[in-house]
Amino acid sequence: MATITDIGTLITRDPKLRGGRPIIAGTGTSVRRIAALYKQGYSAEEIAADKDHLTLVQVYAALTYYHANREEIEADLAEEKAEYERLAALHVKKSQI
Repeated sequence: MATITDIGTLITRDPKLRGGRPIIAGTGTSVRRIAALYKQGYSAEEIAADKDHLTLVQVYAALTYYHANREEIEADLAEEKAEYERLAALHVKKSQI
């Protein structure tokens, strides 16, 4: 008999991990990271193959969370990008001194 998985248990939040962002339960992998790869054109199968610590079910759970909560994850991605750009500009400024 097949094991039944409660899909509600696949994504979790822990204030001690990734700033409380949604992550794949039992891993440190954020939904944001999976969504970023997906937006770069990677399929769920490709993501699972590349991240061998994740199952295809976990990747699809992260993508489902992303699609169900797109505004939250897009804001998180935009915040990450803005911080990256801020740090990159700071690095360039320091290297010019």
